[in-house]
Amino acid sequence: MAKCEACFGTAEQRQKLDAVIEASRNTPGCLMHVLQEAQGIYGYLPIQVQKVIAEGLGISLSEVYGVVTFYSQFTLTPKGKYKISVCLGTACYVKGADKILEELENQLEIKCGQCTPDGLFSLDSCRCVGACGLAPVIMVNDEVFGKLTPDRVKWILDDYREDENR
Repeated sequence: MAKCEACFGTAEQRQKLDAVIEASRNTPGCLMHVLQEAQGIYGYLPIQVQKVIAEGLGISLSEVYGVVTFYSQFTLTPKGKYKISVCLGTACYVKGADKILEELENQLEIKCGQCTPDGLFSLDSCRCVGACGLAPVIMVNDEVFGKLTPDRVKWILDDYREDENR
């Protein structure tokens, strides 16, 4: 797909974003909806996309940026195909979640909040996934892995890597 000259991403992504903005423009309080749709289109909300939204809705970039940075559902950085979230809630932390996070950072060669250069994995932490009985826990997309030890981390990552090669 060709890059869009006036925007971040492809021309097709820009057309979808323009359509969302156009359909929502006259709806009071539509910013959240437009941001959610834009993140669905691009996977995250880079500043270029925020500028397009601000201009399209006739609001300031600072208002758009303020909403994006206030709500945790929005992200300013790209996420990997496999989004890894390490639970650092009390039960998980007490049972060694910090060691799991450290091992993931070592295995992936990235820090929490980053994405691998190949776009395969992104690594984040969260406060609780509601699986305290399985502590420590990570989630990969919607799949839960519990009762983890640092030595199981490589096995889990290798399994996802193998899926990519099939």
